[in-house]
Amino acid sequence: MKWVDPDSIHLTLKFLGNIDPGIISKITSALEEAVRGTPPFGIVVGGLGVFPNISRVRVVWVGLSGEVAKLGQLQQRIETGLVPLGFAAESRSFTPHLTVGRVNDYASPGERQDLGQLVTGTAFEAKYKINVDAVHLIKSQLTREGPIYSKISTVALK
Repeated sequence: MKWVDPDSIHLTLKFLGNIDPGIISKITSALEEAVRGTPPFGIVVGGLGVFPNISRVRVVWVGLSGEVAKLGQLQQRIETGLVPLGFAAESRSFTPHLTVGRVNDYASPGERQDLGQLVTGTAFEAKYKINVDAVHLIKSQLTREGPIYSKISTVALK
């Protein structure tokens, strides 16, 4: 298991991949349009889960609740707003979560299944509220020690 550095835990609304730095201002403008009219709202961290399923665990995550409908609407507006810039719409449905760990490639199928059963059988009662008041465009630089995230632009919810 490779645990995510707590300082690197984040919520991805849209993964863009490698982008041309020349369109950063257009992406930021699309984010500004997507958040227009969206006041800050709250989400709550709690619950554990795995991707893709409990038999073949690759990712362990913490779930989100609270005003997740507002979060989903915001994510959909961002998704739609980036299509004209050449970013394909995601075919999978949005599952709001915070990735906390990734299973190493060399883990056996049995170890993955055991982990899935352990995670799904573990009660996680901690409730931590997060005030969502901005969307950030983040750059991810992959290194041997893990990814380094840096903010490129920030768009406030109003």
